[in-house]
Amino acid sequence: MLKKITRIFDKQVLFWEKPNILKRISNFLVIAFIICSIISLLVYFNFIDVGRFNMLFIHPFFAIEVAFTIILILELLSLIFILPKSVSISLGKQFELLSLIFLRNAFKEFSHLDEFLVWEDSKTVIYKMITYSFGALFIFIVMGITQRLNRKIRLSETFVNQLQFVRIKKILALFLLLSFFLIGANDIYFLFKTGKYLHSFDTFYTVLIFTDIIIVLVALRYTINFYRVFRYSAYVLATILIRISLTMESYYDVFLGAITSVFILLLSLAYIHIQKGLTAKELKS
Repeated sequence: MLKKITRIFDKQVLFWEKPNILKRISNFLVIAFIICSIISLLVYFNFIDVGRFNMLFIHPFFAIEVAFTIILILELLSLIFILPKSVSISLGKQFELLSLIFLRNAFKEFSHLDEFLVWEDSKTVIYKMITYSFGALFIFIVMGITQRLNRKIRLSETFVNQLQFVRIKKILALFLLLSFFLIGANDIYFLFKTGKYLHSFDTFYTVLIFTDIIIVLVALRYTINFYRVFRYSAYVLATILIRISLTMESYYDVFLGAITSVFILLLSLAYIHIQKGLTAKELKS
């Protein structure tokens, strides 16, 4: 039964990672950006009226936000496919997503900037753009260092029954993939109904939290190593903190995201140091 379910997931991965599919996605991004740019300009100069979507397209740079939102959605899909491979790589992808969300927020603020010359009218937007930009850069740098450190960690996720553990993670990833499409369908429905896009990244992260907790609980079947269990649990906490940051106000969200990335960096440093003092038997337990 597990084999049949995991084959479904493997087929999905093979489908979305095909070169022709990736090429079509790239073409879609370019076309979507051009179309949204044209519509925004036409709405901005009052040449056309798109009804309930006017409030979105009235900003001349709205197409930039659209393009980055699509990129984020694709990165979420990539996160799901990475989940069965490695918990640490999966968490790294989550921070990559967070940094992209901050960059998207910076572009979003820019898309709402109607007047560049009046400082009093635009200073708040510019402050937010700078905060999100440097927040994204900080996470980019910290996670780059963390990923290099994680390469030094010995095969900490190699269990006696690794194949079965990977299969269970694939089943969870398949559930996450289903949730991804359901959340996306709900966002699209809400968009056409109200003219507003929900950007339900926080909803997806809520589902991801429960998925990560299940992975930690299942991992206890294959390892009793305290340090490894602690590391996995800390990863779940990091996911929770990322989820909280997505719902916080400007400035606070960047601060929490940055602090969380430093927490994971310190965790990796401590884990590497502790591993040096463990015996071969302890490393394999």
